[in-house]
Amino acid sequence: MTKDSDGVVGSSRISLTLFTAVKYVVYLLLSFNVYLFLREELSALEHTFVDGFELSQVIQVFSATIDTAAWVLLLLLFELETSVLDDHRIRGPVKWSLHGIRLLCYVAVFYAFTGYYAELGMLYEAVMISDFSACASLGQNLSLLVDLDEYVPLDAENCAGIGNDVYRLVGFGIVAEPWVMDAARRLAWVDVVNSAAWLLVVIVLEVEVRLQLRGSLSDTVMSATRWFKLAVYGTLFLAAGYWGIAGDFLDFWDASLWLFAFIFIELNVFEWQAETSQPEPVST
Repeated sequence: MTKDSDGVVGSSRISLTLFTAVKYVVYLLLSFNVYLFLREELSALEHTFVDGFELSQVIQVFSATIDTAAWVLLLLLFELETSVLDDHRIRGPVKWSLHGIRLLCYVAVFYAFTGYYAELGMLYEAVMISDFSACASLGQNLSLLVDLDEYVPLDAENCAGIGNDVYRLVGFGIVAEPWVMDAARRLAWVDVVNSAAWLLVVIVLEVEVRLQLRGSLSDTVMSATRWFKLAVYGTLFLAAGYWGIAGDFLDFWDASLWLFAFIFIELNVFEWQAETSQPEPVST
């Protein structure tokens, strides 16, 4: 028994060609997001670790880039295993290569999770400064936090609009107005929750794929994991919605694409399991 080449549910009205085209366009857009996150984090780096950073801080500096790159590779590996490759080819060196690369990707996405958590901690390691005079501080080369991972130089054009009470990030020449800091912390919390939720999704998918390869992915297991994944995907939809409302377009765009992409993976698994659960025709 082999998998359908693109894991399309048989009753779908969308043609196989269109389905495949849309799927790989989404995958391509997600790959491009790696560049967009890298550009954003390089821009933020001009205001954060201006004197350089240690190797242990790489994940804090490039958490979104590393996270997205690892997830793109994971997505392609799941696509290969659940849709492209026939069951009889996922044996021996091919199987161990796929699982080995996926293990490295899991290490990377968990590493990225620790980076999001470190960034959240950085925002809480801030001290309130009262009676702050922004315009009198222009010679200190300070930066102004305007959104999560977004900074502008504190200069003569914006200093007059800064209130007397500001937060200053410990160890950084960065100040933020209280309402901006609160908004940034909320977004950082969403990053942490979103990253944790995706880790749960991929753990369940890994279990399903391994059970399927052993011929043990029963309808009972699929039913049990379905309810769990509905709860987790619901959390991810809420995170995407919050980014949309908060005006963080890149995170909203990226989250929407990932949810769309994993719909394809879920369809692959569903079709794969449905095909292999059918009894073999009896020869006469």
